Amino acid sequence: MENIRHKLALLPDQPGCYLMKNDEGKIIYVGKAKVLKNRVRSYFTGSHNGKTQKLVSEIRDFEYIVTASNTESLILECNLIKEHFPRYNVLLKDDKSFPYLKITHEAHPRLEVTRRIVKDKGKYFGPYPNAFAAQETKKLLDRLYPLRKCNTMPDKVCLYYHLGQCVAPCEYPVEQATYDEMIGEISRFLNGGHTDIKKDLKHKMEVSAEQLEFERAREYRDQIVAIESLMEKQSINFADAMDRDVFGYSVDKGWMCVQILYMRQGKMIQRHVSVFPFYGEAYDDFLSYVTQYYSDNPALPREMLLPPPPEAGEVQASVVDDAGAQVGMVAEAKEVYGEETEEASEEGEAAEVGESLRHWLKIKVAVPRRGSKRQLVAMACDNSRVALEEKFRLIERDESRTVKAVEGLAKWIGIPHANRIEAFDNSNVQGASPVSAMIVFTNGKPDKKEYRKYNVKTVQGPDDYETMREVVRRRYERVLKEGLQLPDLIVVDGGKGHIASVLDVLVNELGLNVPVCGLAKDAKHRTAQLLVGYPPEVVPLPRDSQEFYLLQRIQDEVHRFAITFHREKRAKSMVASRLDAIAGIGEKRRKQLLSHFGSLKAIKEATVEDFKAVSIGEALAQRILEALNVE
Repeated sequence: MENIRHKLALLPDQPGCYLMKNDEGKIIYVGKAKVLKNRVRSYFTGSHNGKTQKLVSEIRDFEYIVTASNTESLILECNLIKEHFPRYNVLLKDDKSFPYLKITHEAHPRLEVTRRIVKDKGKYFGPYPNAFAAQETKKLLDRLYPLRKCNTMPDKVCLYYHLGQCVAPCEYPVEQATYDEMIGEISRFLNGGHTDIKKDLKHKMEVSAEQLEFERAREYRDQIVAIESLMEKQSINFADAMDRDVFGYSVDKGWMCVQILYMRQGKMIQRHVSVFPFYGEAYDDFLSYVTQYYSDNPALPREMLLPPPPEAGEVQASVVDDAGAQVGMVAEAKEVYGEETEEASEEGEAAEVGESLRHWLKIKVAVPRRGSKRQLVAMACDNSRVALEEKFRLIERDESRTVKAVEGLAKWIGIPHANRIEAFDNSNVQGASPVSAMIVFTNGKPDKKEYRKYNVKTVQGPDDYETMREVVRRRYERVLKEGLQLPDLIVVDGGKGHIASVLDVLVNELGLNVPVCGLAKDAKHRTAQLLVGYPPEVVPLPRDSQEFYLLQRIQDEVHRFAITFHREKRAKSMVASRLDAIAGIGEKRRKQLLSHFGSLKAIKEATVEDFKAVSIGEALAQRILEALNVE
């Protein structure tokens, strides 16, 4: 703490970035500031909310980098976040998940939908709100402009050439001027020129009709209809037909929601929602999200609309009370530096933010104060607030439902609580490849790291009761041996016989007193009855209750887990048995073949020459192929 106090006194009155470190020297937060001295000092004076308090409680050292301007600090912050992935920063994990349309930079260019953005001199357009919108636009452009469709050049023309959707560079020479013209038309279309292109098509349709070329005229008509159905089905919001992204954000309970409204060619096409926890100042973390979003985005809009920063003075300083570890240092800092905080007028900060992003991205950045653009930003902020409220309501609703279902189930069965439920199910086909599985539900939710699979070892043939006895014995012998947590309730997929088998092992062999219930199914293999006790009795659970729904989820999940494991084991055994049946193939060679070829299908499709790689001669290779390919 003494080290931090001395470094605070040396901070400069310049813009830059600061890097907060924990006791291991790991960077846990990166921020930017117009005045480093004021901003960094504010973390150790005043008061803060709980989440920022948690951040400050872990700070044991910091570094700073001075920049020449706020624009440089904005870019530097983005690069530092991407390099160090600090725990408490907003990390844009899905910044490359949006679909784009791309015209490749090749001798014979292609139009493709991609989510991967690289600096390869290709032309990118987007982002599109979803893959369907991008694919539909591509289908339309494929009909209008016959660029190459194949990833690799074929030896002869394909169906696309006969449909008039490819110029077939694989067989016919194509001038560069032809490609330049098509790329220019596609770019014009995607940049809002579809109205002019529609007029050109309408003129061509009329000319073809006058020349009695009705089939060609019909093609032009269908293309016009396709453009209208794709581009005109959304209401126009602005007459300027400009591409713009509208941002809004909202914060509550330490969480932030950012909404991006996409406007393309003056139309509102869709929105993107991101919800994440934040630990710094709300507006700073919001700008960090924006800079990360655009840092690798080659398809920038022509304009970006941002909400204004909060009123000056809303920024709160922070105080740490981590068992008194830093209270003394904070008190000294207050005496030395007072309560001074970084202040800027709302208008000045908004203009500065816009100017920094404008210099970096080379696009128009506006923080509107009035008019229709201000209403758009307000709409984005309202949507973000609603999305955040909806998230909290869903969390509360989900928690209340599961907790009440668990409490209700415990009351119906007559046990104190059912916080940890372990369920078992067996799976086999007429005794072949027998397996069993156990799942765990903790507080009404699946706890997948606790799931276990069992290969049945001692039971021969399709004996479900003995299988259950073996697996339950193995499970709870290990629980007792390793001192693991016992369940509050054991659920078996079966009726009276299964319950009796499990209770016999638990009580008579292991001396455990754990409640056991069974889930009996009806003729349609659906959960029908809950059986409890010995002798088992039916518990009259209402079919529409949350408790019954919880039991259905448990039974479906354990059945799914057991069936999946059984299929995996059976598939392996089938491969092994087919290879083992061939004379000259033992366990070692079988493993070599599967390791080299990867699957039984690949072995069947191999040639005799391919087997030389695993030291198998021509005669044995021929025998393997004949045995595997026989009907």
